[in-house]
Amino acid sequence: MVRALDVKVLAGLEPISTFGPARLRELLDYCQVETVPEGNDPFRTRGLEGQSVYLVDGEIELVYLDGNRVVVNAQSEWAKHPLGKRQPDVVAARALRESQLLRVDDELLDRMVTLDQISRHDPQANIHAAPLQAAGDAQAQSNVRHLLRSRMFNAEQLRNGPLAHVPMANISALLQRFEVVVVWAGDVIIREGDDGDYYYLIDSGRAEVTRHVGGVEVSLAELKAGDVFGEEALISGAKRNATITMKTNGVLLRLGRQDFMALLQEPLLHRIGYEKAVQAVAEGAVWIDVRHPSEYRYDRLPGAMNLPLNDVRNAIDVLDRSKKYIAYCQSGRRSAAAAFILAQAGYDTQVLDGGLWSVPKSKQQ
Repeated sequence: MVRALDVKVLAGLEPISTFGPARLRELLDYCQVETVPEGNDPFRTRGLEGQSVYLVDGEIELVYLDGNRVVVNAQSEWAKHPLGKRQPDVVAARALRESQLLRVDDELLDRMVTLDQISRHDPQANIHAAPLQAAGDAQAQSNVRHLLRSRMFNAEQLRNGPLAHVPMANISALLQRFEVVVVWAGDVIIREGDDGDYYYLIDSGRAEVTRHVGGVEVSLAELKAGDVFGEEALISGAKRNATITMKTNGVLLRLGRQDFMALLQEPLLHRIGYEKAVQAVAEGAVWIDVRHPSEYRYDRLPGAMNLPLNDVRNAIDVLDRSKKYIAYCQSGRRSAAAAFILAQAGYDTQVLDGGLWSVPKSKQQ
């Protein structure tokens, strides 16, 4: 009889068994279950690469590269661990009777396990986590646990959110650096024209983005839980280009400029020189000119699409995720901000080092 998948099944698997009930319920939504008929090889069309695969019902024979064969029963100790992880050279498998496999993305599982160990603060078990300072250890750990309960660190955000592409070592450090800020409806979080000081993630609540245009305050967008803001001024060194005002009460996670640069910008921002960029474009990459349309019309790189920095967020989920993009502006400052926003959203994006200042005039249209 094939077992119904529930948190009790997950709780019997390693290292998932360390999760609390809330994390188990989160992970359940990202598990894929497949039934393997007797005699079939479950890995013939869909292998083990990039996934943790567990046998949750039935019996499977694994064949290794050296010719050894091992029979794994769903009730055995081996079945508590991902198949093929101890000896990844599995070349074939066969279901000895109808069996059931559970698959979960390796990257997501590793991120969840790492955060689970951070929350338990076991320095010996968690090689990724930066050790907490002895002074204020209890308070710091309390803050970490509060952050881990926030929606910004749930399974969906770890997979698709603004921190999804940040290395786990940096996530561990970020948990020590984020400030939790309670805000109220009407609070102005950042003001147009001010210097950049913090990067923000919205844990709960809604905010409005406005800008002065021709002396009139114009509403540009509404931000919700899971959205981020404030990075453009930090990266480009320019003044804030909009005002963010809370529409409701809420909770924000705030990160100072220096920590933002070291822990978020550096891992996600990849620069490329002009010659290598030209080669990448010849192989299918796409130039993105993030300047104003008036600048784009005056001088641009051949084949470049115009996506002004102010409109980059609107292009998320519109651009082709299968393509590589190289962003540029005049100096590299605005394009760095644009590339960061796109990279944070999961796009393969680089920034032209030095901008158009690094490009011979003869190469511009």
